[in-house]
Amino acid sequence: MASQRSGMRLWKASSQLAPRHVRRLTLHQYQSQELLKQAGAVVPRGRVVRSADEARAAVEELGNNSLLSAQLIKRNVSLVEQEAAGLVARSPEQAAHLASTLFRATTDSGVVAKELYISQPATYDEVWYLAMTIDRETYQPAIIVSKHGGQDIRAIAQQHPASIRTYHFSLTAGVPASLTERIAADLGVADATSLGATLAALHRIFREKEGMLLEVRSLARSGDRFTCLDSRFAFDDDAHKRQADLFALRDTEQEVRDEVEAERHGLVYVRMEGTIGNVVNGAGLAMATNDAIGLAGGQSANFLDAGGQATTQTMMQAFSIILRDERVKAILVNIYGGITRCDMIAESIIGAASEMDIHVPMVVRLQGTNSDAGLKLLADANLGLHVESDFGKAAEKAVEVANA
Repeated sequence: MASQRSGMRLWKASSQLAPRHVRRLTLHQYQSQELLKQAGAVVPRGRVVRSADEARAAVEELGNNSLLSAQLIKRNVSLVEQEAAGLVARSPEQAAHLASTLFRATTDSGVVAKELYISQPATYDEVWYLAMTIDRETYQPAIIVSKHGGQDIRAIAQQHPASIRTYHFSLTAGVPASLTERIAADLGVADATSLGATLAALHRIFREKEGMLLEVRSLARSGDRFTCLDSRFAFDDDAHKRQADLFALRDTEQEVRDEVEAERHGLVYVRMEGTIGNVVNGAGLAMATNDAIGLAGGQSANFLDAGGQATTQTMMQAFSIILRDERVKAILVNIYGGITRCDMIAESIIGAASEMDIHVPMVVRLQGTNSDAGLKLLADANLGLHVESDFGKAAEKAVEVANA
């Protein structure tokens, strides 16, 4: 039996991927639609346009009542939102007018859409939501389905929570005919052929491209035939070397500038909402540092993992990225020296701090190999650094100086 409780838990987990610092590649709608088409799913014809004139020509080709969607990674408009906002081109001239408006609009973060996706109109009886993701509690891939599609899963969960159904399957075995028939029976589909082809296409992409979350937010049903009107796919960043062709589609212009720059220097940086900038080596320690700051009553401005590269140059790049954030009121450097000695790390911090204008208080906590020698070097440097060996006390000090 499909689990509605599991479905609610999964959509919440999927919607919280970014705040939990899971890094992933997110494709544009038109890119996701192309992957579906290549995998064998039914997808309406569409065109990517980059000007009002191209939009006019696209609707002349695709037909009146085509849908326009600005290609924004952080803001993918759903079918319901498109229709409510009037992003339906009734004529080629209206398409040109709408395109001119969309090309001038900016998101809250200042991103401007450089591409629009115009898709051919489709007729349907109803619109469903379909997704494939990983259930991290059961260590299994899962299919999520709702009959209330055409909108974001958060909206479905708020308005129609009982409609969300979840079905688990084996990644290697795929989606067997028996499971397809069960899903079809649960949802009132007499002939499961088209639904099975759609599920098979999703599974192919999910397995071969190492997907994390494949969403078809608008799965149009007409009788027992299904068409993917709107999709949004995300893939594990750890697959970038194995999936070079896929990651060549990445649109870095729409990502956070500091995150992209940090990546070029071998750093992992994720912007958050607080006032304390962190420089940490190791993702686990970085998450623990964020928790310790929260426990002390503060909030981190970022997640920054410097890895094992605690050199002067690495520290300078890390501090430079953090200090560009005007919200930052203090910096906490929390380093564990395993193979890398803490006295060497201390020398790197001193070198970076000596060459830069660090205009906010900095707390440094070192632990591990030669940590006593490293802490002494920092204390003797007379750079105004707050030196702590205790994890909890270092977090408390960072919150204290940030609030001063």
